[in-house]
Amino acid sequence: MSYDLVVGLETHVELLTKTKIFCGCKNSFGSEPNTNCCPICIGLPGTLPKLNREVVNFAIKAGLALNCKINLNSKMDRKNYVYPDLSKAYQISQFYTPICKNGYVELSSGKRIRIHQIHMEEDAGKLVHKSGDVYVDYNRGGVPLLEIVTEPDISSSEEAREYVEKLQMIMRYIGVSDCKMQEGSMRCDVNVSVKPEGSRVLGTRTEIKNMNSITFMTKAIDYEYKRHVAVIESGEKVVQQTLRYVESTNSTESMRSKEDAQDYRYFGDPDLVEINLDDLYIEQIRNTLPELPTNRFKRYTNKFGIPEKDALLIVKYKNVSDFFEAASAGLKNPKAVSNFIIGQIFRNIETETEREKFEILVSPKQLHELVKLIEDGKINMNLAKKTFSKMLESGKDVTDFISEDDMKGISDNEIEALCREAVSKNEAAAKDYLSGKEKAIKAILGYVMKATKGKGDALKIEKKLVEIINQ
Repeated sequence: MSYDLVVGLETHVELLTKTKIFCGCKNSFGSEPNTNCCPICIGLPGTLPKLNREVVNFAIKAGLALNCKINLNSKMDRKNYVYPDLSKAYQISQFYTPICKNGYVELSSGKRIRIHQIHMEEDAGKLVHKSGDVYVDYNRGGVPLLEIVTEPDISSSEEAREYVEKLQMIMRYIGVSDCKMQEGSMRCDVNVSVKPEGSRVLGTRTEIKNMNSITFMTKAIDYEYKRHVAVIESGEKVVQQTLRYVESTNSTESMRSKEDAQDYRYFGDPDLVEINLDDLYIEQIRNTLPELPTNRFKRYTNKFGIPEKDALLIVKYKNVSDFFEAASAGLKNPKAVSNFIIGQIFRNIETETEREKFEILVSPKQLHELVKLIEDGKINMNLAKKTFSKMLESGKDVTDFISEDDMKGISDNEIEALCREAVSKNEAAAKDYLSGKEKAIKAILGYVMKATKGKGDALKIEKKLVEIINQ
């Protein structure tokens, strides 16, 4: 029997607010343990939380960017459970009336992964295991989170990968999170089940907690699918449980039986007031949204003629895309800018982290000026590439490497005269070309390029050579 994979994701995104969700403590990664916490985020008796307005604004921005309906009235609830990293034994979250509902992320196939809801909540602290001891760092406690919950619409590990990558891109573009999975600012809980092919009845699900790597997430999904199928075909039943992924063995192992909502005894938080919004407020936030990566991708491919593969690489990193926007503004051929980015800049910065930062010595204005010289016919592409390599190393302007004499160019009459001279002095190569040896034209081309000191347009010269040889 064949089985369908069914996956739903719960993605936790830490927000880039300056302070925590319910207090004034600093929201930053990497501080000394227990230096960014206070009686409120630790939950000492008698303390009262106060909701950070910027967290609400970020939640609205995320909801709008993900095509959600924003609830005008929502509230905070208490999710009760006992664990050492949660000192007050409950987490302030949203259960009954989340701030965003019913959105979607569209995949490259056109399939939409529906978003059931987005809700705000506080993060828990962090347990640190060291030399057989366990320490608790409450710096992360109270850090604002958005939990983005999909419907069970994902049908393969590759769809899960694309969904998470697009979600990561969107959150970075709108500036609500850096989504650095290696630092825990984006984490996924993965719900997996299988069902007979074509059936509408979902199977028993298991949840893989705290996936902080897209690669490991896809491996965990593929492993869990095979495990579910093996359990079913052996005549046993899949047990609903919470799992962890073990990287060393590429397998999952049980953490505990899977809880349901009633296990957490949700109830409205009595210390926090209801969140009341209006349409005008939401529209004001909508007007602050930048152009989203999907729209940029369509513009780059449809209007600028950039190949899809290159356009995807540019829009994937917001800093790269912003650099491209600035460098290509007003140019006739923005594709030339993308070619320099993909062909030369990315050759020097290969890691994801480096490309996300995109800290290079050349400014968008400097690259714009270089491409403008190509468009104006003052330099050829070969000279431009050599010059750009020097600019990337030094941060200097194009005019530091190309003189006024270099930019004078060569007239069409000069090019034709040189081409005729080249053909007459390379008769053997010309005959070889006419007999079908197309590569023979390169020897004649080299003669002309040497005579022009590399200033000539190779494509234009080769076309003229072919025309003269065939006369």
